[in-house]
Amino acid sequence: MMQSGVPPCSTCGEPVGFDSNGEVFVACHECNFPICKSCFDYEIKEGRKVCLRCSTPYDESTTMPDVETNQSSNHSTMASHLSNAQDVGIHARHVSTVSTVDSELNDDSGNPIWKNRVESWKDKKSKKKKATSKAKAEVPPEQQMEEKQSADASLPLSEVIPLPRNKLSPYRCVIVMRLIILALFFHYRVTNPVDSAYGLWLTSIICEIWFAVSWVLDQFPKWTPINRETYIDRLSARYEREGEPSELAAVDFFVSTVDPMKEPPLITANTVLSILAVDYPVDKVSCYVSDDGSAMLTFESLVETADFARKWVPFCKKFSIEPRAPEFYFSQKIDYLKDKIQPSFVKERRAMKRDYEEFKVRVNALVAKAQKTPEEGWTMQDGTAWPGNNPRDHPGMIQVFLGHTGAHDIEGNELPRLVYVSREKRPGYQHHKKAGAENALVRVSAVLTNAPFILNLDCDHYVNNSKAVREAMCFMMDPQVGPNVCYVQFPQRFDGIDRSDRYANRNTVFFDVNMKGLDGIQGPVYVGTGCVFNRQALYGYGPLNLPSLQKASSSSSSSCSWCGCCCCCCPSKKPSKDLSEVYRDSKRDDLNSAIFNLKEIDNYDEHERSMLISQRSFEKTFGLSSVFIESTLMENGGVPESANSPTLINEAIHVISCGYEEKTEWGKEIGWIYGSITEDILTGFKMQCRGWRSIYCMPLRPAFKGSAPINLSDRLHQVLRWALGSVEIFLSRHCPLWYGFGGGRLKWLQRMAYINTIVYPFTSLPLIAYCTLPAICLLTGKFIIPTLSNLASVWFLGLFISIILTSVLELRWSGVSIEDLWRNEQFWVIGGVSAHLFAVFQGFLKMVAGLDTNFTVTAKAAEDGDFGELYVIKWTTLLIPPTTLIIVNMVGVVAGFSDALNSGYEAWGPLFGKVFFAFWVILHLYPFLKGLMGRQNRTPTIVVLWSVLLASVFSLVWVKINPFVQKVDGSATVQTCISIDC
Repeated sequence: MMQSGVPPCSTCGEPVGFDSNGEVFVACHECNFPICKSCFDYEIKEGRKVCLRCSTPYDESTTMPDVETNQSSNHSTMASHLSNAQDVGIHARHVSTVSTVDSELNDDSGNPIWKNRVESWKDKKSKKKKATSKAKAEVPPEQQMEEKQSADASLPLSEVIPLPRNKLSPYRCVIVMRLIILALFFHYRVTNPVDSAYGLWLTSIICEIWFAVSWVLDQFPKWTPINRETYIDRLSARYEREGEPSELAAVDFFVSTVDPMKEPPLITANTVLSILAVDYPVDKVSCYVSDDGSAMLTFESLVETADFARKWVPFCKKFSIEPRAPEFYFSQKIDYLKDKIQPSFVKERRAMKRDYEEFKVRVNALVAKAQKTPEEGWTMQDGTAWPGNNPRDHPGMIQVFLGHTGAHDIEGNELPRLVYVSREKRPGYQHHKKAGAENALVRVSAVLTNAPFILNLDCDHYVNNSKAVREAMCFMMDPQVGPNVCYVQFPQRFDGIDRSDRYANRNTVFFDVNMKGLDGIQGPVYVGTGCVFNRQALYGYGPLNLPSLQKASSSSSSSCSWCGCCCCCCPSKKPSKDLSEVYRDSKRDDLNSAIFNLKEIDNYDEHERSMLISQRSFEKTFGLSSVFIESTLMENGGVPESANSPTLINEAIHVISCGYEEKTEWGKEIGWIYGSITEDILTGFKMQCRGWRSIYCMPLRPAFKGSAPINLSDRLHQVLRWALGSVEIFLSRHCPLWYGFGGGRLKWLQRMAYINTIVYPFTSLPLIAYCTLPAICLLTGKFIIPTLSNLASVWFLGLFISIILTSVLELRWSGVSIEDLWRNEQFWVIGGVSAHLFAVFQGFLKMVAGLDTNFTVTAKAAEDGDFGELYVIKWTTLLIPPTTLIIVNMVGVVAGFSDALNSGYEAWGPLFGKVFFAFWVILHLYPFLKGLMGRQNRTPTIVVLWSVLLASVFSLVWVKINPFVQKVDGSATVQTCISIDC
């Protein structure tokens, strides 16, 4: 009989009971995981001294051996069952934050379902042990010798290469020195106010403190940068033995597109072709194209792409060409005969180029046809109406091309599977934009192919390195590294950017400096494309080896959630939860005990399987699809052999229905996370909060390349979208400032980096104020800094030197050029005073007034001949603040010179500091001004700028000198006036 108010034990189902003080027994004071004393003592006896839920070490006072050693058989713990299951091949996966409402672990009698299966597990265990020992006895000596040699020859597939000490140590010393100088600088600034301009001084102090905090958030995550090296040859030697089927893991590619008018089908086709031609076993590759605009143009262009792939893929693999996107391969200005020794190459290349030109003509004809939509809507070749004529109200659509059962290439070889997917959309449903489309692809791919790894790409990011997948597998398939890796992120590289990279489109500083620093902590952030995921991480599971919290220095305290190391800064007096909270928490981890390897589950009959899997809790998490739920249990991927194609297609249509995600954990705890238009940052953050780590892979040949908006207005709108997403995360429950502290699995430097990614838009407020100060100082004749003493001059000089040294040493270990660093600095100001400012206001409007912002797809096409798109001026309100700042500061410089001319020589000293301050703003906004001026064949912008400034200054000087006007003696004039008797 269940005692009233006492929660049941999550292991044996009996009441947890009371301790010696008469209170409800609590083993873990961190999460109050309900477990009875008998099961708890069995855990301690087996050597498991951490909580099953949160991995917090048990208090020493609780773990004192004060009970009998022999435990009752009906009090065997769930962890021991999982341990036994692992011995016989059942793999229990850890689940961290996936939570459901009800628990289905108990049967009608109140006893756990697991308890009824212990005997069957023991029988299976003993049978498997006997079979294993018998099999080992029958292995011939020659095979044993080969296996031993293979084990001895196994080497790591990747290696961490730390930075040389002579580069890293000076870098860290300068950072610490800069921090000390910064503290002394602020001490001087705060203790020496400017009474004559107190408002300006206070504003500058607030701005400078915010900039200092932003610098700390950006700088310290770069404390431990690392490089990595992969060994593809070892990967092949281990998983691709001659004469045997390839054991490389399968990979599902995701390509997402929305509007074919802004994302040209030819660009998407090149991305798809580069995927189908990757250097990877064809039966291990599947490409899923998500058409979230349900455009018939996208579907028809994909039909043409599938047909052309039959010629293109064998050509790529025969001659090992790079890159394998035809548009970019044929446009290369290189010697294409280099390293090509086959005599037929030139002939076949010419024929292939001719075929590609014909393919382009067909695709462009489809685009031209789609410019005007018929009144009755689009119809397919068989005369039926296109189901997606209404992009906001249409059924789900799936079409499978190529693959094992589809068309083969011209040489008769199998091609990778290509799948067109357009999820169902109906009015009244939230579809969650790109994140919702990606989650639909996760479910479709799980039903049709269920590869253990997923690689997602934007439609304009083609595979530039055909061995990129193998590079990622060197981490994912490494038995030492892979089990704890949620994703492998590749840097983004771009084509079609102007030589000077005027608007910092390449983001070189972020990808070559910040991301390397994060890789030395807990891994890089997810940036939305060019990323290989572990499918299990997307399902909300935690890594196999959950990082445990460090032991506290006393039995009554746990690790500090801020510093993660000791209790000295945070005394641990955690209030105990009441019984209702304990009982509610006991309902949240049913998936911890319900997930097993499907290979073992296949040995059970249907009745045992239904008992083994808590079906209802899975449905509340993953949705009402038994086929999909079954696929989540297959850690190594694959689909059941008994499944037939029509059944799988019908199930795939079901899982992309618009109501499938209702009352499930999709977008909350599993898949791509909803709540922000920058779903990439949010998704990666949730994974790393569960204890996963990520890997940054930078092969010598860039893995993927894409296109970037080189037009000023488009670039600012892109930055606006990113910044708005960060503001949305800041205002949500997933804000890194307060989310994810309970588990203690996110390292504090990693958290600092995530905080920086969501607070950087707010820097726009102090930045625009700081950029206005020079003009105000020049117009009013006041300044934000008092007259400098010798000591103050030392602090200012030391601060400037430390800033320069930090940048120089950062360039030294990262390999980034000084031009890239300067462009990044310039666009930080340009974006800060325009896009980031608008993002802050739009984010608060969305929160307060519920005004949603429309997601604008960035145009992917550009005139890359002479960068014609670079000089196009598209009016947008984002141009107003930077333009205003430039004009105001130029007016301030002219007014400052005018005031100095009128005031005499003593005014020129203070003028120097003010003018330097104003020129700092103008130089940072110079690329913006250059963009406003238009094409290069006009008068250079710098000439116009200096002409205006110098003309104004010389005009003032001219007026002051008055060379053609006779000077009048002032004393004589006064004497004359006095002599006149009015």
